[in-house]
Amino acid sequence: MAFNHPYFLFLLLLLPVLAWLKGRRAAQPAFLYSSLKLVEGLTSVRRSRAGGFLAALRWLALALLIVALAQPRLSKSTMEVKASGIDIVCALDLSGSMYTEDYNINGQGISRFHIAQAVLRKFIEGRPDDRIGLVVFAARAFIAAPLTLDHDFLLANLDRLEIGTINSDATAIGDGIVTALNRLRNLKAKSKIIVLMTDGGNNSGNIDPMTAAEAAKALGVKVYTVGLGNAELVREMGLPPGYLPDTDTLQKISDMTGGKFYRANNAEELTAIYKDIDKLEKTQAVINKYTQYRQLFAWFISGGLALLMVEAALGQTLLRRLP
Repeated sequence: MAFNHPYFLFLLLLLPVLAWLKGRRAAQPAFLYSSLKLVEGLTSVRRSRAGGFLAALRWLALALLIVALAQPRLSKSTMEVKASGIDIVCALDLSGSMYTEDYNINGQGISRFHIAQAVLRKFIEGRPDDRIGLVVFAARAFIAAPLTLDHDFLLANLDRLEIGTINSDATAIGDGIVTALNRLRNLKAKSKIIVLMTDGGNNSGNIDPMTAAEAAKALGVKVYTVGLGNAELVREMGLPPGYLPDTDTLQKISDMTGGKFYRANNAEELTAIYKDIDKLEKTQAVINKYTQYRQLFAWFISGGLALLMVEAALGQTLLRRLP
């Protein structure tokens, strides 16, 4: 338990002094007698301790009220956590072509979306000290999770993603980059990157990918691009060229921003790509973690008032005294 205003506790030191001064001061007599003969026979009567008990209740109530002034509260310590990492926004393509099952794990076909989701999960779990955010895009771009150190929250949002959550008939790469930039531009971290995964070319959105890349360069944000899709299987399936990434544009985006372009033709290559990205430079950042306080002063106020009420009630009933 801690106190928000601990200096009020010094008032507790005055209570014994006040009690001693009150005891030294003679109380006013309840009755005045013209002769001691009127009280003969009362000398054997014991002095009542009711007054001392009631006074103790009053002093205790006052002590509780003073403690309430100090605002006691339960809390955990606030710590400065030094996190070694960088600020990362992962931009994931949610267009319909991401459901193409041209990846293979243990002889079983798996879609581009699900392999990207699984590899991204491992990447996040491997960087617990980095603030990571999540942006998704198809015909439009949206923030799926803000930059956070709460990776359980981040992973829960990643697991909830599905193709079709947003309009999935197109791919807005430029909008995806700019949406990620909006999460990074006001942050003070020295190292800020975007990891963008897509399996197609830009054919939607309001911002051209190269314009978005110029903005990233101006803000000092590196963009690492990952092209998804197995070119050989796409040809065997007879799918149109739009089912493969625009490698030229992705390469230019990375080159302009100081990042790197990767081409993932299979699950093994995609896993290796994220292992390579995981070796990125790290910087020191201080993040404050705050905890909520549970205020307790109401309990002390209630206790003090309750004791005052008990003292007043007993003083008028069971322990009633002469005025």
